[in-house]
Amino acid sequence: MYRHILIANDGSDGALRALDTAIELASALAARLHMISVEDDLPKHAETIDEIEEEKEEADSYFGKVAAHARAQAAMRKIDLQCTVVSGHEVKSIVDFARENGFDLLVVGFRGHSRLYDRIRGGTSQNLARLAPCSVLVVK
Repeated sequence: MYRHILIANDGSDGALRALDTAIELASALAARLHMISVEDDLPKHAETIDEIEEEKEEADSYFGKVAAHARAQAAMRKIDLQCTVVSGHEVKSIVDFARENGFDLLVVGFRGHSRLYDRIRGGTSQNLARLAPCSVLVVK
């Protein structure tokens, strides 16, 4: 069964539901659990270096809170949750991390967009399910 589980967590409602599921699975299967969060490389419309540094500090603070919450949730089930925050494109970063670290299950939350958006670009969970090197559980 699954021995090494990766949860992708951006702090959204869908990701929090996926976190609960991943913790439950890790507990039931006595599996290792690791969480990845991906922040954007650079601010979308920064005009100065100060704005870039300010947005980086905000992202670090935000994902620090996401990780602290996730660790607390996992600790309640006696699960040791390792957390990693990386910069880059969500799908590529998660797929690369899963491949490089030999995960056998990726758990992600579903966050719906419009049908037109999904048809043109594809949703993150859809792209992860297509590209991940392991099984993917999409939690709604």
